[in-house]
Amino acid sequence: MKRLLHFIAITALIASAGYAYSIKYETLFYVEQVAKLKSKVQRERDAIAVLQAEWQYLDRPDRLQEAADQHLDLQPMKTQQLARLSDLPNRPSREDEIGRKLEALGLLEPTATPKDKTSDARTPTTQTPKR
Repeated sequence: MKRLLHFIAITALIASAGYAYSIKYETLFYVEQVAKLKSKVQRERDAIAVLQAEWQYLDRPDRLQEAADQHLDLQPMKTQQLARLSDLPNRPSREDEIGRKLEALGLLEPTATPKDKTSDARTPTTQTPKR
């Protein structure tokens, strides 16, 4: 009987040691994964910073003006191209498209409200107290 208990205890000890080592190595694996992800995130942040710096360099107003002058055939604005506010046509009146469609379908007429047939349904009234 003692041998059986010793055997069970030793087996349980070996199994728990194996489980502890598996947990340890699994934890080390995840620590390495986290470290790799952190370094990858830092590389991506650095790449984003470089791209933002390049964008700011390319978006300089003097560079854009030079490119516009070189590639676009822009002419100075002439006074004949300007218009007065009085020359602009008046805004057309807004029409109710949905209302016209409902009227054409005959859906704008008042409808009858269904009445409650129970005797308990009454219209609430307010009374002023008599003095």
